[in-house]
Amino acid sequence: MIRTQIYLTARQRAELAELSKILGKKQSELIREAVDRLIEQVSSSRREAVLREAAGIWKDRKDLPDFQAMRAEWDRN
Repeated sequence: MIRTQIYLTARQRAELAELSKILGKKQSELIREAVDRLIEQVSSSRREAVLREAAGIWKDRKDLPDFQAMRAEWDRN
């Protein structure tokens, strides 16, 4: 792990200390868990945005083969 310093407001520090006591976890562990959740949430949103943006990008292309015919041919074999 890499040591990192952060600044918290007095309220954040007090709430974190209270959560630490209630959950029986170190404050640093709670902070790492919160960072992991944020990273996952943002990554998921970013992934969804990329998929939405990419949806249908080939719909107007005329130079592509007929994929349905190709699939039908495969299914016959």
